[in-house]
Amino acid sequence: MTTETLSEIHVSYKPGLESSTTIITNSKDAYDILRVLFSPDTISLQEQFVVLYLNRANRVIGSYQLSKGGITGTIADVRLILSVALKTLATGLILAHNHPSGNLVPSEADKQITSKIKQAADLLDIKLLDHIILSFKGYYSFVDEAIL
Repeated sequence: MTTETLSEIHVSYKPGLESSTTIITNSKDAYDILRVLFSPDTISLQEQFVVLYLNRANRVIGSYQLSKGGITGTIADVRLILSVALKTLATGLILAHNHPSGNLVPSEADKQITSKIKQAADLLDIKLLDHIILSFKGYYSFVDEAIL
């Protein structure tokens, strides 16, 4: 085997020219940022999963649109979520997805994936700060409801 047959792995992270001044202190702060990331034209049409990445001071490093799905579901790949966290040197995560139906109550699948992501993030000393469900009606916070 020669080096020409191996895939090259290149890791880079290029933060914005100005560091973020947005600090998340509660679920409302997170919701205010997230509602801009979910188009009002599609929030009731198609489920999406977005992750906010934060530093130790809870400043937003950035967001990542993880997936777009159908009317009743989308994929939340734990490996992708954490690989972006590692690449951006994030120490905190806020998960978010929408419910096109408008129902803000988390499903059993929502609770299970949240638990799975929390356990995986804990292994890497990354804190899962919240999981927000959005709809045209408002939002639901796992932390506010003492589920997380």
